[in-house]
Amino acid sequence: MASIPPSVPPSTATRILVVDDEPGIRQTLAIAFRRQGMDVVTAPGVRDAIEALRQNPQPFPLVLTDLVMPDGSGIEVLTAAKERSNATEVIVMTAHSTVEAALDAMRRGAYDFVTKPFSPAELTALAQKALEKSSILLENQRLRAHLSRLEPESGSDIFGTSPAMAKVAEVIGKIAPTRTTVLITGESGTGKERVARALHERSDRAKKPFLVVNCGALPEALMESELFGHEKGSFTGAAARTLGLFREADGGTVLLDEVGELPATLQVKLLRVLQERKVRAVGSSAEVAVDVRVLAATNRDVEALVREGKLRQDLYYRLNVIRLELPPLRERPGDIPRLAERFVRRFASELGKDVRGLTPDALRALDAHPFPGNVRELENMMERAVALASGPAIGLGDLPAQVSGLSASPAPLLSELPNEGCALDDVLGEVERRLILQALERTGGVRKAAAKLLGVTFRSLRYRLAKHGLDTGAGADDDDEGEGGVAVQGARRELSPRDARR
Repeated sequence: MASIPPSVPPSTATRILVVDDEPGIRQTLAIAFRRQGMDVVTAPGVRDAIEALRQNPQPFPLVLTDLVMPDGSGIEVLTAAKERSNATEVIVMTAHSTVEAALDAMRRGAYDFVTKPFSPAELTALAQKALEKSSILLENQRLRAHLSRLEPESGSDIFGTSPAMAKVAEVIGKIAPTRTTVLITGESGTGKERVARALHERSDRAKKPFLVVNCGALPEALMESELFGHEKGSFTGAAARTLGLFREADGGTVLLDEVGELPATLQVKLLRVLQERKVRAVGSSAEVAVDVRVLAATNRDVEALVREGKLRQDLYYRLNVIRLELPPLRERPGDIPRLAERFVRRFASELGKDVRGLTPDALRALDAHPFPGNVRELENMMERAVALASGPAIGLGDLPAQVSGLSASPAPLLSELPNEGCALDDVLGEVERRLILQALERTGGVRKAAAKLLGVTFRSLRYRLAKHGLDTGAGADDDDEGEGGVAVQGARRELSPRDARR
């Protein structure tokens, strides 16, 4: 292993962190790695290590940590290092009796572990491999960041062309660089978490953690520990010390989702955190300063929650510094085609399907749907449609029956006149519709060929398609082939075989 020449300035040397409560081990490893041209920072325990991780101007590419120390576990160091940067590699040093715990550390993201006693040469060789991996991860992160600057604005699938969403985008652009608390409200599925992520990603906190806690998902007894951490032995089952989300997100952003579900006792403690910017772990008497931007989201009527006494008024004022109200999708129908097309492209790529858009009739059906589940419903619908699609475009038959208007199980055709009589035009119309769909299925959706099968002119077929609500507008076979020809390759399909079977 080649060493960096002594002439290399210390500021350009690779800086690593060594954590161990035994001074001899720290000194031995510091000497070994410095001989390799590295800049070594040492820490005698968990708290000093976490402080070093926080204070170092750049994330350490490599951390070597003992697993068992008097003031905590190396798992805490691992967690803090990974929170600072996913590119940081961690090697755990452990005694034979704690190998199982070391394996658990690897499951949590550690690069590898070595058992004591070990030779410095063995560890420096392993460290070199870990540093190579860290270098590759950092380069990938730089490449992704470069590509993101070349691509459309991050999070643009949230923002449509509707005036309401254009206003939301404008406000996000203004407040993202600040540390102001924001309350995001709106119906379920309107994209509240995506807006919160956009606020984080467009701030100077983007490289720090973005953590989400669902305030209604955990019991009250666990929520305080989840938010603020706890000391070892502070309650039954507290086998190790934990930092809590606020300390883990130090320098970054915390989203309190469904904040209206937060228990009253925790509302008081959250209010103090917002006021003092300090947290106190369960079982601790000391407060620790944190630099965290707090965002809150809810689908409830927050003013009603305050009136009903379910949300403290003083906490409401603290959270409601800036309010972002997200409109439901039904109030911005002009955004539906753009969002649908974007979801189709994403899911086509993820599922490996050659699906490139939606037919006009499918877009009209989406436009008429009220979308009670908002953007989330549209996203799920497009994933389903791409999975079911049998052609290059999503058609009516690929959408749920309640959206397409196509009956999932058509009524049987009459073979004789019922006693109560019938509506002859309706019966004949259904016969005509089914025969047209069968002809289109047989000809692969080529309408001129279907007209020939049915013994009608192409103009007559177009009239009948429109009459039955099956017309998708001008197709490729209108202009690009003659009577009975084959549709040009890549032409947008009008009806899937699934449509034609209906």
